[in-house]
Amino acid sequence: MICDRSPSTHRLAICALALNLCTAGAPAHAAAPGSTFRRPLPAAIEQFVQADLANRPAPCQVLFVGSSSIARWKSLASDLAPLPVINRGFDGAHIESFNQWFDQVVAPYRPRVIVFYAGENDVAAGKPVESVVADFDAFMARKSEALRQVPVYFISLKPSKLRFEQFAQQSQVNDAIRARAAERADLHYIDVVAPMLEDGKPGDLFVADNLHLSAQGYEIWTRAVRKALLPHADAGAETCQQQERQ
Repeated sequence: MICDRSPSTHRLAICALALNLCTAGAPAHAAAPGSTFRRPLPAAIEQFVQADLANRPAPCQVLFVGSSSIARWKSLASDLAPLPVINRGFDGAHIESFNQWFDQVVAPYRPRVIVFYAGENDVAAGKPVESVVADFDAFMARKSEALRQVPVYFISLKPSKLRFEQFAQQSQVNDAIRARAAERADLHYIDVVAPMLEDGKPGDLFVADNLHLSAQGYEIWTRAVRKALLPHADAGAETCQQQERQ
C-alpha cells in the first residue's frame, strides 16, 4: 500500500491504521534478513545452542545425533576414546527432528563423521515405514547439501522388550536403510540387532523400563560402533582437516 504524505492528521492516522492491519497478518517467517526475530526452540535444542555459545566445540569431531539411546549414553566419550565426540541426542527425538533443527544440531559442528540413531520413536508413534525412511532420505539430502561427503553411520533400530511387537516394522526400516548404504559411499549401516537378540528375542540388556539400554547394552553398542569407525578414523580426520583449511 502506498500512503499519501499529506500533512493532514486525519490522512496520517488512516495510513498508520492500514499499515498496522497489513503487518498484523504477516507470518512470522516474513521477518527481514538480519532481523532479531527467531522462533522459539524446543528446550533440548535451546540447551545445545546455549552450550555452543558458551563453548563452541572444535570441528572435525564425531557427531552423535539421535533419540534417548544417544542422549543417555553417558559413557560415550570414554567408550569411543580416543575419538573426539559430540553428543546431540535428546529424549523423544524423531528423524524429522534432525531435519527441522539441522542448522542447530548438525551443520554447525562441521563433523568428520555423523553417527545417527533415530526412527524407533517414529515407528512407536505409528508412522508408516515409508514415511520414516523418507524422513531419513531427507536428512541425507540435507547432509549432502551442507556437509558434502561427510559419512553417516546409521545404527540399526534396536530390538527392546518393551517395543518388541514393533520389531517387524523396525526391521523394514532397517532393511531399507541397509539397502541405501549398499549404494552410497557416504552411508554406512551398523547392525546392533543381531548381537542384542538371544534365541530370537531381546536379551537382558535394559534398565527397568525394558526400553533404554543398561551398561551391558551399551557395551554391545560400543563394540559395534568402534568396529565401524576406528578403521577409518585417521583418514576421516585428515579429510576433514583438509576441508577446514580450504
